[in-house]
Amino acid sequence: MGIISNKINQLQESATLAMTKKSRELKAQGKDIINLSIGEPDFNTPEFIKDSAIEAIKQNYTHYTPVPGYLELREAIVKKLKRDNNLNYKASQIVVSTGAKQSLSNVFFSILNPDEEVIIPAPYWVSYADMVQLAEGIPVIIQTEIIHDFKVTAQEIRNAITPKTKAFIFSSPCNPTGTVYSKKELRAIADVFKENPNIIVISDEIYEHINFDSQHESIAQFDDIKDQVVIINGVSKGFAMTGWRLGFSAGNQEITNACVKLQGQTTSGTNSIAQRAAITAFEAIPKENTEIADMVAAFQKRRDLFISLLNEIPGFKTNVPEGAFYLFPNVEAFFGKTDGNITIKTATDLVMYLLDEALVALVTGDAFGDPNCIRFSYATSTNNLKLAASRIKEACAKLK
Repeated sequence: MGIISNKINQLQESATLAMTKKSRELKAQGKDIINLSIGEPDFNTPEFIKDSAIEAIKQNYTHYTPVPGYLELREAIVKKLKRDNNLNYKASQIVVSTGAKQSLSNVFFSILNPDEEVIIPAPYWVSYADMVQLAEGIPVIIQTEIIHDFKVTAQEIRNAITPKTKAFIFSSPCNPTGTVYSKKELRAIADVFKENPNIIVISDEIYEHINFDSQHESIAQFDDIKDQVVIINGVSKGFAMTGWRLGFSAGNQEITNACVKLQGQTTSGTNSIAQRAAITAFEAIPKENTEIADMVAAFQKRRDLFISLLNEIPGFKTNVPEGAFYLFPNVEAFFGKTDGNITIKTATDLVMYLLDEALVALVTGDAFGDPNCIRFSYATSTNNLKLAASRIKEACAKLK
């Protein structure tokens, strides 16, 4: 009998975190690694948010917090949801957690019984499938294609539903593809769940504010399925607050109560200072705040730059993502090519080749459920993007 449980032994390490760790180790060895693997804004938290955290320390907000979060924060989230998304929630329907990752985990553990199914369109964020399995559910994957901007259709979802289907999860804007669903597309998907009122829809909206070409739309806007929807969001991406570790869920009261019960037996209330800072963040109007608006504008410029640079390298097939800060090109054209020593058989092979040969850290599409793609994060300086593209172009030219 082993010391470690079967659950943990079967759990995959996060590929994005693993590559970030490897990049840091190589940098520590003196190698000039350009890290395009990490899903983190390279901007600092806005000053007005930091100031509120400093003031919170001075005001002695240093004690245990309520399990679902300070009431003032939950009320600020309620106002944000109404102001930005025209959604009506009560403070009692909000659970503040230690990052959106915990918010997701809370929901899965609160709703899933063994062998119940969760439909996940691929490409998907690396932790979805593993979280489902950890909660003893079964991930049911729907493959999407780059020619359709990696979007799943209502009919594909309908075809995947079985008597065991308990939930559907997706993100918009999406990590890793940057895909953004329109209101019309979400309405068609909502119609599927209107026909299946016992299925929970988990809508990951953490990249809401990093949206370039359209207004963010939430599937919770449709009243006929709103009670089936759980929204996941937070401050990490849109407010450059990754290290503050604060996310939230918003959903029907029964699921919310279950999440509070679970959180009360695991982490309890989220960090007090992070919560006070998040009140300030959610009270801000992102499009009217210079620091936040400038960050989003910079991401859009980098997107356009890096697409143009990748398009100069034969073999990368890209689309134009409408949000987040990732490119997810198809790299099948490299499969079977060799530099004389290494043959590229998979996307993972290509990622490792580019790490060794070009000193650029990326993440294989395998981690996101698509073995024919790789993920670039352009959350770095334009100089780094230009240098990375130059190195990749030179390395790829050696593959024949």
